[in-house]
Amino acid sequence: MSIKVLIVDDHEMVRDGLSVMMEREEDFTVVGEAQNGLEAVEKTKALNPDVVLMDLRMPDMDGVEAMRQIRAVQDDVKFLVLTTYDSDEYIFDAIEAGAKGYLFKDTSREELFRAVRTVNRGESLIDPAVVSRLLDRLTELSHRAAHGPEHGALSEREVEVLQLMARGSANKQIASDLSITESTVKTHVANIFQKLEVSHRTEAVTKAISQGIIKL
Repeated sequence: MSIKVLIVDDHEMVRDGLSVMMEREEDFTVVGEAQNGLEAVEKTKALNPDVVLMDLRMPDMDGVEAMRQIRAVQDDVKFLVLTTYDSDEYIFDAIEAGAKGYLFKDTSREELFRAVRTVNRGESLIDPAVVSRLLDRLTELSHRAAHGPEHGALSEREVEVLQLMARGSANKQIASDLSITESTVKTHVANIFQKLEVSHRTEAVTKAISQGIIKL
């Protein structure tokens, strides 16, 4: 029985190339393509793929938010991230959202095929560089648990949001600049307020500048 794959990427040439390549394998069937997270949510519902091959940074809705929305209604779908982005924030958000695999776009064709089959079985296959990042984060979390919470320990993405807040950008503009949804921005802002122990944007920016977290 073939593995039904949905390809999600905002670049048409990437989608076409992956589709042609995967259709040559006897055990793969590409059931559809999507150019952003919104389309991915809609087409996953309509086509019921086994594996969604998901890019992360896309217009309208990013891959992380798409995975979260899909999992909320179809928790049996498997996600394999194929991206160029290797920042900690992308990696951890994607894994948290349900990605069973995380590969970079310079991976070999054979490795990609193996990852699709592995993820379809319910197992994980993650690039060794990503595994190293995950282990570092686990070590950091273990250290925090042993020594108590560390207030103000903002993530990379939260610092990016805070920097844009300092420039006077509204949530909608921040979402556009970072290619994430406005609801995701609101979540980051709420986390920033909690970690910095503040109640509004001006106070957050002022405190972040005084602590050297951001610069004007």
